[in-house]
Formats: sequence, structure tokens, C-alpha cells
Amino acid sequence: MRVSTLGTFPLQKPHLPEESSKTVTKQPLPEMVSSLRLLTLTSLFSPSFTRRTTVSLRRRLHLRPPLAAGFSVQSAASSLPETEDRLDHKKSSRAQDPANTDRVITPRSQDFNAWYLDVIANAELADYGPVRGTMVIRPYGYAIWEAIQDYLNVKFKETGHSNMYFPQFIPYSFIEKEASHVEGFSPELALVTIGGGKELEEKLVVRPTSETIVNHMFTQWIHSYRDLPLLINQWANVTRWEMRTKPFVRTLEFLWQEGHTAHATPEEAEKEALQMIDVYTEFAYEQAAIPVIAGRKSKVETFAGADKTYTIEAMMGDRKALQAGTSHNLGQNFSRAFGTQFTDENGQRQHVWQTSWAISTRFVGGIIMTHGDDSGLMLPPRIAPIQVVIVPIWKKADEKTGVLNAASSVAGTLKTAGLKVKLDDADQRTPGWKFNFWEMKGVPLRIEIGPRDVSSGSVVISRRDVPGKQGKVFGISMEPSILEAYVKDRLDEIQSSLLQRAISFRDSNIVDVSSYEELKEVISLGKWARGPWSASDADELRVKEETGATIRCFPFEQPQGTKTCLMTGNSAKEVAIFAKSY
Repeated sequence: MRVSTLGTFPLQKPHLPEESSKTVTKQPLPEMVSSLRLLTLTSLFSPSFTRRTTVSLRRRLHLRPPLAAGFSVQSAASSLPETEDRLDHKKSSRAQDPANTDRVITPRSQDFNAWYLDVIANAELADYGPVRGTMVIRPYGYAIWEAIQDYLNVKFKETGHSNMYFPQFIPYSFIEKEASHVEGFSPELALVTIGGGKELEEKLVVRPTSETIVNHMFTQWIHSYRDLPLLINQWANVTRWEMRTKPFVRTLEFLWQEGHTAHATPEEAEKEALQMIDVYTEFAYEQAAIPVIAGRKSKVETFAGADKTYTIEAMMGDRKALQAGTSHNLGQNFSRAFGTQFTDENGQRQHVWQTSWAISTRFVGGIIMTHGDDSGLMLPPRIAPIQVVIVPIWKKADEKTGVLNAASSVAGTLKTAGLKVKLDDADQRTPGWKFNFWEMKGVPLRIEIGPRDVSSGSVVISRRDVPGKQGKVFGISMEPSILEAYVKDRLDEIQSSLLQRAISFRDSNIVDVSSYEELKEVISLGKWARGPWSASDADELRVKEETGATIRCFPFEQPQGTKTCLMTGNSAKEVAIFAKSY
């Protein structure tokens, strides 16, 4: 099978996923090369990721292979009261694991991008694939994605949608049927031209999105108004030949869900598109603790082939915007292109009205960049693969059995209560190393159990979101009902605390502006600018050219009163948010 990229359209691609301005190199389609060929990637994935290159990159970024890493954290052991067992283990941790004191994570304030890569590697979320721009999602990273899937699957089914699956190979002629769609996606399509050793009669597109093949099938399934609405979703991988890549945020292949619906009226389609962006907003706030701003995309940033695009925009720790999810009202654009019609109640043939909507693994990147700190990940409890880690501590051989029995009992109590618990009873690493490791992986709560705790029937509990002594509480009873209630309360507090912290950070970095000069100044400071806007598409592109910022959305929540466009001085109905983005 030969795969090539389609690079013959020097066109500006709409937003999904959005990106900084990029140059698409004009080139003819390769016709005789049977290997996988990539456009040049000026990106973090630009080296050829052989084993040697991966090791070299890790060395350059001070990364360590799993289970051989020291972590750049203030050791939790250093803040413990100087009780005998904990003091001894603090000393022995340093003696046995000198890597504990070796800083391997670049501070966020020093280099945000290097910090992000360090966290992904050391928290064992993902690694580089052998093809440039691809990644291997490791079990812990995939578990976060599964938590996203678990929540959204329930919501999708509650709103009447069914899961199914479409092929990843799409005839190129399908893409050509909807003009704006082919223009939007042509620069990043991957094409298959040879299969089974023979030249294919028609090139196949490796799925970049599924609107075209979905419509092809809808034409066979929809005949009457009785067949509507048709509400489906699929969990799948997609391929987009990105010029600039970043793990989770932008890769050549990524995972997502894409919903597709067909309706009898435009009102029903609009209601559906808004309903699904509300589902995404609720997920972001309640599960991921990310205070997104929901709104409508500008015409320039609207999805290729849609009438309207709704979005949720999240502010990352470096104050760049991340488009975290989208919902599109497709109108009748695809149904007219594919002839997707139904007979209405009056016996008239009508084209269906459609929507599509998606969230991808870039949301995992959003969680990292919203909540993480210099110690690594910081996961909201509701999506954390492990909510509580238990670290048993013993010094003498005759203490081990009692400590491990108590730790196992505590783990059983919390698992019975429905919590996700990890008992780290491995004796190859010291307690101090384990503290740092699980902090790196963002586990919300840590329970420590030593000989004195066994004697007193209590445990020590540390919060990931509150470092040092302030986040550590001693003497929590092991009695099941007391311990269960305490742990659940603390997890709820952490969930709420992370959201409130993110809201405060977001709000302190959004500045209201009333002129273009003010907008440019705010963007130059790395913040988001919010101001009235009714200017032209050309003016919007000028802002992008001169500042690097784009209109992230026209928020659903709009201020009252008269407004004057910051660019033209004319009357404006809405304020827009401008920011630099991923």
C-alpha cells in the first residue's frame, strides 16, 4: 500500500484543528514511491524517531527511562515531621536513590514546551512513534482517554445517540463532492494509491474526518421523515498530515469521537449542535476542571463545509488557547452534495439538515497544560486513573507484615467504596522515590502507613494539589466509615479547588479592550483580548498577520449595552475573544 500526502492546494485551512499560520509546499503527487513520505515537519517531531534519536532527545531534555527517573519535586519526605521511621526513610531514600534529588523536569516558567514534554515522558503518558509526528499512547495516558470516553459515552446515549463504526478509507471522489470541504482539508490529506501491489483505480483518503462517507451511507438509510432524526457517533482514529506537531495536541494520527446526525428541519439541527457543545462544556467543567469558554466561531474559523461552528476554548498554563471541542451545524451542504434526501409528511422530497461534533485526545494535552506544575501532572479526581495511592513504610523486617496487612485492608476499604486505588507495595524502591513518582503521575491523594500508624490505627494523607506540610494530615482513622468519608470529601475538595484555581487564572488573563492598539498590546503580553467586533474577514486576517492571534470565539455569554467595534468604530452586536493558540 502506498500512502502519500496531497500537497497541491496552497489554501488556508479552517480551524479544526486550529493552528498557527503555516506554509504548504506545492508538490506533485508522488506516483512511483512505495514508502511512507512526509511533508517537512518543523516541529518537535522533526527528528527521525529511531531508537537512537529517541534516546538522544530524552538525554537532551534530561528525561529518564521509566522507573529510572528522579523527579523535580520538593520531596514529600522532606516535609514530614521528624518521626523516627519517616526520618530514617528520608535519609535512606537519599542514600539509596540519589536520583531523587536530580531535577529532570524543566520548570514551567523557564520553558513551557520543554516542561510539557518532560511531564509526558516522565509521567509515562506517551512516547514517540517510529514515524515522524506520531505518538504511542502508553497505558496511563490511555487510561485518561478512557475516563473521557466513559463519561461521554453515557452522555451520548442519554441524548439518544448510538455508537457505530465507518471505514477509515474514503474514496477521493467523496472528498471532492463538497467544495469547501476539499479546499479545507486538501493540504493535510494522506492518500493511498497502491493496494495489493497494484495501482488503485481511485485514490483513497485515509480518514481525516467522516462527513463524506457518513453522508454516502445516510443516503442509503434515510428515505422518509420516519427515519429521522438519525443520531450516531463513532470512536475512531483520524489522520491529518500536520506541518507542526505536538504530542496529544497535534499529531499526524489521533483518536477522537465524532458524532453525526441528520434532521428534518434546520431548527432541529441547530438545537442538536448547541446541545452537544453544552455536553462538552459540562464535561470540561465538571470532570476535567477546565473552565472553557463556549461560543461561536467566526466565519474565517468555521469548519470547512459547515454553516456554523460552536467551540469550547480553554486557557492553558502558558495562556495560549486550546480549542478543546467543536460542534458544527452543517446545514444542507453535505446533503446537497451527496443527495441525502427524505420524503416529508407532505410527500415532498427534502434534503436533510445535519450536524457533526468531536472531542479528541488533544483534551489530554489540555488537562496536562491546565493543571500540571513543576512536580508533574495534577489530575482532577474524576478523570484520574488512580485516585488514591497507598505507600506502606517499614524499616525492619518484623514491621513489614503488619504494615502491608494494614495497607491492604485500607486499599480494600476504599476499593469497596468505589474508588480507584493503587497499593504500591513493591520493595524495589524507597518510600521517598514512590512519593515523587506518584506526584509526577498526578495522583490526587496519597496515603502513608508506617509502623506507628498501624499501632494507632490511623493513616497519613497528603493532597497532590497542596504541596508540603500544608497538604498533609496525620491521624486519620482507619475505621472504614471514617476513612471512606474523609477520602471522598478530600477528593471532592481537590476537584473543586482545581477548577477554582483555573477560573482565577483564566479570568486574571483576559483583558477587555476597546481599540486595535489595546488589542495588540494585550496580545503582546501573552494574554487574551476581549472586545466588540463587527469588522470584515480581511480585518480578522490582518489581526492574525500582525499579532499572531485569532478570534477564538464569540462567547455565548455577552455583555449588555451598546458596543463599538474595536477595529472600525462601527456598531457591534458582539464581543469576540482574541488569543494566540495551539
